[in-house]
Amino acid sequence: MRKFIKIVFSISFVFYLLALVVLLFIDSRGSIWTNVSLLEYVKHSSNFVPFKTISTYMTALSDGSMNIDIPIKNLFGNFIMFLPMGIYLPYFIKKINKISAFTISMILLLFVIEVIQVVTRRGSFDIDDFILNMVGALIGFGIWKTKVVQKLLK
Repeated sequence: MRKFIKIVFSISFVFYLLALVVLLFIDSRGSIWTNVSLLEYVKHSSNFVPFKTISTYMTALSDGSMNIDIPIKNLFGNFIMFLPMGIYLPYFIKKINKISAFTISMILLLFVIEVIQVVTRRGSFDIDDFILNMVGALIGFGIWKTKVVQKLLK
């Protein structure tokens, strides 16, 4: 049974990584910014103010000032996108089975992803995306640590 679970986890992890690559780097927004400098692109496409876009989307959800699809996709999409990483990383990399090591690993991974998105102009650096991705990953890690999941894997 354990070998079967490992095979299923491995195959699903590959598909998950492919989906992340498509969502983060291939399904991009930013092609209109190809003729400006990287500094200008960063200035116009980045958000370094925590909770700025989150509060905008929460307000839009409550007052209907925006098509509901936009805040739902952005808030819940960013939250859910890295939830599986909270399960996969500690499963495959035993050294990050503690919350501190996992948190540091995720901060580094998410920071690298945000920087790559800006440098390649396949997205923007948004601290709110970072926050939502991190919360999702930490919830995934919490799920990973539950007795039910740990018992299933033994």
